Amino acid sequence: MAVNYFYKAAAGTLAIAAAIALFVWLNWRPQPAMEEQRTVFLRAEKFLEQGDDAAFSALSDSLADYPLYPHLQYEWLKKHLQKTDKVTEFLQQYDKTRYAPLLRGKWLDYLAKHERWQEFAEFYQDTGNTARECLYYWAVHETGNKDKALLEAKRLWLSGTSQPSACDPLFAVFMQSPDFTQALVWQRFELAVNQGNALLVEYLRRLLDKSEQKTAELWLQVYKKPYMVKDSGLWVSNDALTSRIFAEGVAKLAAVDIDAAIVLWDGRKQYLMVDKEVLDKVESKLAMVLYLHRDSRAYRRLQQIRQPDEKIREARIRAALWEQDWQHVRDALAALPWAVLQEPAWQYWRARMLAATGQGQEAQAVYLKLSAQRNFYGFLATDILGNGYTMGDSPVVVAEGQFASLLAQPEFKAVQEWRTMRREAEAQRQWRFAAEGLDQERLRIAAKQAEQWQWRQIAIMTLVKADYWDDLALRFPLLYVPEVRANAQQRGLDPAVVFALMRQESMLDSQALSPVGAKGLMQMMPDTGAEMAAKLGETWQGEAQLFKPEVNIRYGSYYYAELLRRFNGHFALATAAYNAGPGRVAKWLPNRQMSADMWVETIPYKETRKYVTSVLSYAIIYQYRLQTNGLKLQNMLAELSGN
Repeated sequence: MAVNYFYKAAAGTLAIAAAIALFVWLNWRPQPAMEEQRTVFLRAEKFLEQGDDAAFSALSDSLADYPLYPHLQYEWLKKHLQKTDKVTEFLQQYDKTRYAPLLRGKWLDYLAKHERWQEFAEFYQDTGNTARECLYYWAVHETGNKDKALLEAKRLWLSGTSQPSACDPLFAVFMQSPDFTQALVWQRFELAVNQGNALLVEYLRRLLDKSEQKTAELWLQVYKKPYMVKDSGLWVSNDALTSRIFAEGVAKLAAVDIDAAIVLWDGRKQYLMVDKEVLDKVESKLAMVLYLHRDSRAYRRLQQIRQPDEKIREARIRAALWEQDWQHVRDALAALPWAVLQEPAWQYWRARMLAATGQGQEAQAVYLKLSAQRNFYGFLATDILGNGYTMGDSPVVVAEGQFASLLAQPEFKAVQEWRTMRREAEAQRQWRFAAEGLDQERLRIAAKQAEQWQWRQIAIMTLVKADYWDDLALRFPLLYVPEVRANAQQRGLDPAVVFALMRQESMLDSQALSPVGAKGLMQMMPDTGAEMAAKLGETWQGEAQLFKPEVNIRYGSYYYAELLRRFNGHFALATAAYNAGPGRVAKWLPNRQMSADMWVETIPYKETRKYVTSVLSYAIIYQYRLQTNGLKLQNMLAELSGN
C-alpha cells in the first residue's frame, strides 16, 4: 500500500509539474495560437475528468481568451458549487453565455438543498421551471414576505396536474392559511378531472368535507362512465354543483355518443344552474364533435354559438364546405375578422364562393392576386387561371466580410471550435443559443453560413427565424438526387414528390428522429420499415438502417407508391395516408362527389390538413428546383367520386 501511495503521489506531482510547465511556456509566448489553446483545452478536460483540480487550474488559467473557456469553467464549477464567490463571479462575467442559465439552475438547486433562502431569492430567475418557482416563493416566505408567497402559492396550487415535490413546503403553509377554501378544492378537483389525473382527483376528494365527498365521487364516476348522465334518477336536484357535474358529463358523453348527448343537453339545459361560460363550453363541444364527424347538423350548431372564437369561426367555414353549401360558405367567411380573411386559404375559398355564386369577375380578381403567392392556394389559383407558377426565388446575398464578421463574435467562435473538434452536437447547441441574439439581417447571414457547413435543417430553421422565405435553394435543398431519381423511376413516382415528402418529414436530415420513433429522411417507423424490407425481399437488419439515406429513400418511396395504388393514384389521399394512416383516410372519404381541394380543406385533423397542403405545394417547388415541368397541382387533386 505504501509503495502504491508513493507512486500515486509521485504521478500526481509530475502531472502538476507538467501542467505548470505548460502554463509558464504558454504565458511566455506573446499569444498562444488557437491550435495550441485547443491542445491545452483538451488536456485540461482530461484533468477535470480525473478530478485533478490543481493540474486543471494550472492549465485553464491560460485559456481566459479561448472561445471555450466559459464551457471549461462551467464544467468545473458545477462540481464545486460550494465555491460561492467563483459561482457568482461566473454568473456576472459570463451572464450572456449559454452556460450562465445552466450554472444558475444547478446553483439554485444547491442553495435550496442547504436552505440558503436569501441567496436563492437574490439569484433566482424565472425560466418556466415549476419546481424552482415553488422554491423561490418558499424563499420569499422564509425571508419575510409571507403575503406575496401565499398569493403565488394559490396560483401554483390551482393546477390540474400534480406539482413537483419541491412545492410541498409552500403548499403546506398555504393549506393552513385562510385563503385555502373548499371552493378552491372544488376548482382544482374539476381541473384534475378534466386532465384525467386520477391520483390527484382522489387526493383532492379527501380534502373535501365529508358531506361533499359523495358529490365528488359522483363527479368522478360520471367522468369515468359518462353514460351515467342518462340516469334521470341522479339529476333530481338542480343545485349549481349537480348541474355542473351534469354539464361536464354531457361534454364527456359527446365524444362517445353525440346523439345521446344532444338529446340530454337540449332537453335539460334550460333548467340547469350553470353560468354562461359552462353553457358555451358544452355547446362548443357538441358543435365541434358534429363538425369532426362531418355531421350535417354541424353548421347549424356552430352558428348558434354566441361568442365564437377563431377555431369555431373556421369550423363553420369547413362545415359549410363539407355541405357544399355556398351560401353558408359566404356567411361563414363574412363572420371572419378582416385580418383573418386575408389569409391565403380564406381568400381562395372566397374566390371559389364568388365563382360558384355567379360573381366570376370578382372571383378572377381574387385568383389573380392569389396567384402571385408561392403556396398551396396560390398554386391552385394559378391553375384555375391557366398561368405559370410564380416562384419568387430570391437567394440571400451575403456581402464580402459579412461571414467573417458573424464568425468573429464570441458565441460563434465557440461554434467553430466545437466543429473543429468534431463535436457536432455541442456545436449545434451553441449555434442555437448564438442565433437567439441576432437581428433578422444577421440571421439571414447565419442561415447561409449554416448552409455552407451543410447543416441543412439548421439553415432552414434559421432562415425561418429571419422571416425570409424566398431563398429556395436553401429552403428546399437538393440532396441524394441519384437515390431519389432511381427510386422514383422504379416506383413510377415524380422525383419532386419524393423530395417534397422528405422536406416535410425531416428537412432532408438523414439522422432525424421523431418523438414516436420515426427515423431518417422519410421518417419511417421501424415496423413499416421491416414490412417494406419483407415486401422487397430484403433482410431486415434492424431499425438503425433507416438512418441510411439509400435504405430510407427506398422503403419510403415503396410505401408511398403502395398508398398511391391503394387510393387509385390520388396524391392528396395518399399523402394524407402517409401522415395519418390509410385507415383514417378511408374513414374520411366523402359519400358523394366532391372536389379534392374541398376534401383537403375539410380533413378533420389540422396536422394532416397542413401536411397535405405543404407536401403538394413543396412538390411544385421541387419541380422548379429540379427544372422539370411534369406536375400540375390541379392534376394531383382529382375529383373524388364518393363511396
